[in-house]
Amino acid sequence: MAEVLGVRFKEGGKIYYFDPDGKEFSKGSNVIVETVRGIECGEAVVPNHTVNDDEIIHPLKKVIRAANADDMKTVEMNRKTEAEAFAFCDKKVVELGLDMKLVEVECTFDGSKMLFYFTSDDRVDFRELVKILAAQYRTRIEMRQIGVRDVSKMLGGLGICGRPFCCSQFLDDFHPVSIKMAKEQGLSLNPTKISGTCGRLLCCLKYEQDSYEYLNKITPRVGSLVDTREGRGTVTESNLLTGKLKISLERRPEALPAEYNRRDVKLIRKAKLEEDDEE
Repeated sequence: MAEVLGVRFKEGGKIYYFDPDGKEFSKGSNVIVETVRGIECGEAVVPNHTVNDDEIIHPLKKVIRAANADDMKTVEMNRKTEAEAFAFCDKKVVELGLDMKLVEVECTFDGSKMLFYFTSDDRVDFRELVKILAAQYRTRIEMRQIGVRDVSKMLGGLGICGRPFCCSQFLDDFHPVSIKMAKEQGLSLNPTKISGTCGRLLCCLKYEQDSYEYLNKITPRVGSLVDTREGRGTVTESNLLTGKLKISLERRPEALPAEYNRRDVKLIRKAKLEEDDEE
């Protein structure tokens, strides 16, 4: 077992584990740590706790110290530098006629590096741009081409559900999403209805999939033969989330289907599954 501290460096970003080195840090406190990018200031989002050794990658880097008032002033100055660098770089992109769109600029805590995130449909020769940026800010410049899902995560926004993007709120990583998931969840297969603002399939299809798989196991499908308190019948409608079923009873074939809860019926024969569509 090892004691760790979960640290996040940007809102909605991935949580990284560090060795608290015997110090106690509360949730929401700011800490100074060493990362592969250099010295960084992050927020402790998961307080001190122990995990199994196989859940972490050794050796863990230690937390250097708790952030003080001067550190937070440095963070604030870096945010201002990032905004200025974004405007400067965006202007130079236009002047150089580069086919790229600048998305975000990040400055490391110690100022040793500046990262410029951009999107482009093709490869971009940004060597001249890097020279201009390096001369302007006197630090190491790194250009990173990112995808449309990363853009949504960085910029944020509201999804079709009316809530902030999941990727910018709490999802640490992106996972593969397939049309098959939408089908299993009983959603429309119209791409415009199951795609996010980024144009890719909705992230929620993935993280809700486990729940739907469980509900599919305990809920009779349409066409299944079941026993009810009023006799045997066939499921004509099934709602996975509420557990409500509409069943056409054999002894009253011409009557409207009666409504039951899945807990109140017994499955006799499962409905024959249709062949899955190609993903």
